[in-house]
Amino acid sequence: MVTIKDIAKEAGVAVSTVSRVLNNHPDVSEKTKLKVLDIIEKRKFVPNSNAKHLKQQNTNTIGIFVKGTFNFLFHSILEKIQPLIEDSGYITIVNYLDEDENEVQQARIFCNEKKPQGIMFLGGNLKNFQDHFSKIDIPSILVTNSASQLNFSNLSSVTTNDKKAVEFAIEYLIEKGHTNIGIIGGNADSSNISEVRLKSIIKTLYKHKINFDISSHFEPARYSFESSYKACQRLINKKLGITAIFAMSDVMAIGAMRAMTDSKISIPSDISVIGYDGIELVNYYNPKLTTILQLQDQIALNAVKIITSQIEKNLDPIHKVLPFKLMEGESVIRI
Repeated sequence: MVTIKDIAKEAGVAVSTVSRVLNNHPDVSEKTKLKVLDIIEKRKFVPNSNAKHLKQQNTNTIGIFVKGTFNFLFHSILEKIQPLIEDSGYITIVNYLDEDENEVQQARIFCNEKKPQGIMFLGGNLKNFQDHFSKIDIPSILVTNSASQLNFSNLSSVTTNDKKAVEFAIEYLIEKGHTNIGIIGGNADSSNISEVRLKSIIKTLYKHKINFDISSHFEPARYSFESSYKACQRLINKKLGITAIFAMSDVMAIGAMRAMTDSKISIPSDISVIGYDGIELVNYYNPKLTTILQLQDQIALNAVKIITSQIEKNLDPIHKVLPFKLMEGESVIRI
């Protein structure tokens, strides 16, 4: 039987380093982590604590990786997914990750230890999949992000039509008379969803012959209340005369609205705000947020149907793109 010492020796690292990789400690370089993971994969190593119980493990397990501890949309979708999976005869094991963590690397470790039947990713960075997903050989599905361009035979996806949804949101603001629009969103270099949405924003504004200076009118933020609050403060302090803000998530929109309220800026009289996701919280914020609604029930139902079918019937990957709706609240006015 392969031991942790064997892995350490082959990798040329200490046993403690292998242990830190297995436990996802942040103090291991990316290069070392990948080297150790490759050897673990090649040698089919299972930590002793898990090997002893491997035969007792229920093989009807689906691992779920939730990207972002403040992602209310994912939490809501997860609540709908879990009972659907359990009704299909499977057990779920949920793993929560920071939005900057490498979900594919963590899934590789999970697969090695738990031997699941399938993997579901709620959110993900496509570069992580391009670089590391080939090491995962079980049915998997990426939720709220499209994997259609990755061409993996075991990776499906379910997503909202983000390009069209963002275009609709921007044109909604334009139709209301807003042409000086500020944007709060994720880092396009590390978040594919943020990149897709930002490109759609720029394309839509260009289509309507509206100039957009990304260096002044876009403020990056993490998908959290605090980060978007600070991003909105930076936007406000530039004194650009913006009349509307599009936030790439409802959490970002709510953080921005709090910053505006604290700065004595009236919503929507001074600045209109539109969000994205349609989480339940927006119905109870004052003013009620206007937002793009992702159809969470459909996302959950399609995701579970696809992953269970892939597991049981070994089907070709399916890439489902779902529609969206506008939820009109009280945070946007015509000017």
